[in-house]
Amino acid sequence: MTTADQPFRPAPDASSRGTDTTSRAGEGRGTRAAGSVAHQLIAAHLVAGRMEPGEEIGLRVDQTLTQDATGTLVMQELEALGLDRVRTEVSVQYVDHNILQADERNAEDHIFLRSAARRLGLWYSKPGNGVSHPTHMQRFGVPGRTLAGSDSHTCAAGSLGMLAIGVGGLEVALAMAGQPLHLRMPRIWGVRLTGELPPWVSAKDVILELLRRHGVKGAVDRILEYHGPGLACLTAMDRHVIANMGAELGATTSVFPADAAVREFLRAAGRAEDFTELVPEPGTRYDLDEEIDLSALEPLIARPTSPGNVVPVREAAGEPVSQVVIGSSANPGLRDFAVAAAMVKGRQTASGLSFDVNPTSRELLQDLTRMGATFDLIAAGARIHQAGCLGCIGMGQAPAVGRNSLRTFPRNFPGRSGTEEDAVWLCSPETAAASALTGVITDPRDWAARTGTGPLDLGLPARAAVNTAALEAPPPPDEAIGIRLERGPNVSALPDLDPLPDTLEGPVLLKAGDDVSTDEISPAGAKALPFRSNIPKLAEFTFTRLDPHYPRRAAEAAAGPGGGAHFVVGGDNYGQGSSREHAAITPRHLGLRAVLAKSFARIHWQNLANFGVLALEFDDPGDWERIAVGDRLRLNGLHAGLAPDTAPSLRVRNTTRGEEYAVHHRLSPRQRRTVLAGGVIPALAAEADRPAGE
Repeated sequence: MTTADQPFRPAPDASSRGTDTTSRAGEGRGTRAAGSVAHQLIAAHLVAGRMEPGEEIGLRVDQTLTQDATGTLVMQELEALGLDRVRTEVSVQYVDHNILQADERNAEDHIFLRSAARRLGLWYSKPGNGVSHPTHMQRFGVPGRTLAGSDSHTCAAGSLGMLAIGVGGLEVALAMAGQPLHLRMPRIWGVRLTGELPPWVSAKDVILELLRRHGVKGAVDRILEYHGPGLACLTAMDRHVIANMGAELGATTSVFPADAAVREFLRAAGRAEDFTELVPEPGTRYDLDEEIDLSALEPLIARPTSPGNVVPVREAAGEPVSQVVIGSSANPGLRDFAVAAAMVKGRQTASGLSFDVNPTSRELLQDLTRMGATFDLIAAGARIHQAGCLGCIGMGQAPAVGRNSLRTFPRNFPGRSGTEEDAVWLCSPETAAASALTGVITDPRDWAARTGTGPLDLGLPARAAVNTAALEAPPPPDEAIGIRLERGPNVSALPDLDPLPDTLEGPVLLKAGDDVSTDEISPAGAKALPFRSNIPKLAEFTFTRLDPHYPRRAAEAAAGPGGGAHFVVGGDNYGQGSSREHAAITPRHLGLRAVLAKSFARIHWQNLANFGVLALEFDDPGDWERIAVGDRLRLNGLHAGLAPDTAPSLRVRNTTRGEEYAVHHRLSPRQRRTVLAGGVIPALAAEADRPAGE
């Protein structure tokens, strides 16, 4: 890795399937969605490339967001890049994931993050202040801006008319240094909303309906843009719910217009001056089209263990429930908590059931308490926790084995809750509260009919609480320059990344099926996450949910012939879920140099390239069946094969079986150079060392 004595040269300071309306013959002529909000946002920030679907583009980044599970690596990367101060308009470091302090590690990492934020010019959001996405929306979100975040749910800020994209931490570090954010130009998928939501149906059911139709990879390489008359019944925070879980569809991001609802949100937050209208131009057409009649929706629920496993609540009604959790970035608004409080008011939750409430910010908890709703929740048996992600990332609230847990969360991947054999369901606050009262999965419409409960009067305040006491502004540059990074013993150095050899040979150490998540590659939870800044220690958890012996076998391979390189074989949508780059860097630390898969999830694919791991896709997905764990694979002539002007085709030799497989990559010329160098930071170091004009 480079160090501060090999400085990176930062840029100057910048203060069912949707209907396809793009003809195949015309795909190379660019998106037809000119005039859409997404197109306007991209065009306003485009600094490299052409706006043609599939081509790499570079975007100027106005704001960045990091959280503590990914931010420690970002700060180490900024140190390696030799950055003195961030070049963005606004950068914020949140502490919302690792806020359980069972030992000294999380506390020490928070001290490190605060010192780095002060040194480099970031805002710092203290533990307990709030979940990053709704807090950023409340305090920093501005229509028309771009936001790059080292969290896959950064896309939630699209609810304000921002272009907000979740990426790996290294890409956020580069954005902080004033460099463009690179991605493949997505196609723009217009989702027209009509009608109004019926009683007991809410925004969560809208995004669950899209997941029911399309599954967890239905929006890969697409931006979801919502438009139509149905928007009138959705508040900005309702839109946050929908935009947040666009990540579960695999979307690059989701975008809503900045209209009257956004104006009202900013007014209530005390930031009316930040509003700028941003709406589609008249006659806008989209690359793909979809329509949802909101009035026809019903309460929906995602069964274990995928956000795409969606059914009507009535299909699952009667299933016993032992835990209900309300909170997370997927249902973060005051309304989401207030509706649950109103439903349980004067009642008791079911015997033997744990009813957990995770406020998403201290400001929300103030408003909830001022309304009297906190007392209604406590009286009904709720357990009130601190503001943060908590159970959503497996930091506490792990359910019992074999017992159903209903959560208003965005994800229910296997083991993500902290319990390996978990059974987590995803639903709306209405369904969660009704089920908490009955002890079984319950459609809130049926609960309301049985109890004679009519429409709820929530009495939400006209102005939201404003409490910035736990938001620390960065000190001025002349003061920041003297701040020393406070690095605890758990913060390790970034590993050295060697260049890609011309011939790559090694064993297949793991073969995975479809939809493997980054939670299964590098687990979250209370056991692993405290080591997120200690790569050698965190590597001991790599792939252990799929193969408990993978780290040991990787160490054995590293001691063998060929320099210790090995391969992993994956199915469709390999690496879905979290943006955590640990899922690329810890396998790389253990010797992984190439992944062969049927297809890749966007963020993980980018992270693999960033750390010098070659991501290859089978030309014939059936070849996946022909490879077994233990087979030895060989790739020859990689230096010539990854040259910028060569075709993206390679051949993999299975020396164990005497077979060859045709594969291809989707790397841009820039990414080819990165992978050959061993990763982004080695590539930048080599560029910095190159004589001027060479």
